[in-house]
Amino acid sequence: MQLHLTQADHDLVSAAVAEAEAQTSGEIVTIVARRSDAYHDVGLSWAAAAVFLALALMTAFPQHLRAFLSTLFLDWEHELADWKLMTGLLGLLILKFLIVRYVLAIMPLRMALTPRATKARRVRRRAILLFRSAVEARTHGRTGVLLYLSLDEHRAELVADRAINDKVTPEMWGEAMAALIEAIREGRPGEGLAAEVRQVGAILATHFPRAQGDTNELPDRLIEL
Repeated sequence: MQLHLTQADHDLVSAAVAEAEAQTSGEIVTIVARRSDAYHDVGLSWAAAAVFLALALMTAFPQHLRAFLSTLFLDWEHELADWKLMTGLLGLLILKFLIVRYVLAIMPLRMALTPRATKARRVRRRAILLFRSAVEARTHGRTGVLLYLSLDEHRAELVADRAINDKVTPEMWGEAMAALIEAIREGRPGEGLAAEVRQVGAILATHFPRAQGDTNELPDRLIEL
C-alpha cells in the first residue's frame, strides 16, 4: 500500500503543530518524505547475487550447462574454441546482471526486496540529518523535536534534543508514536501524524511550559520533501 498526503492532511497536521506549540516553549517540526534513500545498492546487490547464483548452479550441475550450450549452439558447441564459449557465458552473465538490475529499478519491487533492518537504519539516519539541519541548527534553545515520516518505508522516527530526552523516558515517546504507527497501518498518515503531534505537545507542555515572551522559532506547517 502506497501512502499519500492530501492538502487536508497538511492542514490538519499544521493546525495540530500550532495548537501544541501554543502550550510549550518547545519546537515541533514535522517532515514527510516519499522515501529516505534510493536504495541503489540494494538493486546492485540482488543483481550480483543473481550472477553468483548462476555461477553456483553451473558449477553444481555441469550436465545442465552442457545441455544448455548444446541447445543454444545446435550441437555445434564442440566446434567452438574454449575462449569463445567462456566469452559467450560471460556475456550471458552480464546480460542477467543488467536484466535484474533494471527490473529492480521499479521502486515498489526494490522496496519490497529491501530488508526491514536496512530500511530502519536509513530512515533513522535521514531523520537525524534532518533534525540537525532543520531543528538543532535553527533554534536557540535545546527544546526541539522532529517528527519524521517516510512514506514508502512505512516508518516514522522521533528525534529530540538532549534537554528533552533527559526528562522524557523512551516509554513516553513510544506511547506518542503508537498512534502514528497504527494510523500508518490503516492508511491514515495525516491523522496519525496529527495525533502524534498532540501527544508530543502534551509531553513538552509538562516539562517545558510556554513562558511569556517565548517566540515561535520554526514554521508550524507540515514540510513534505
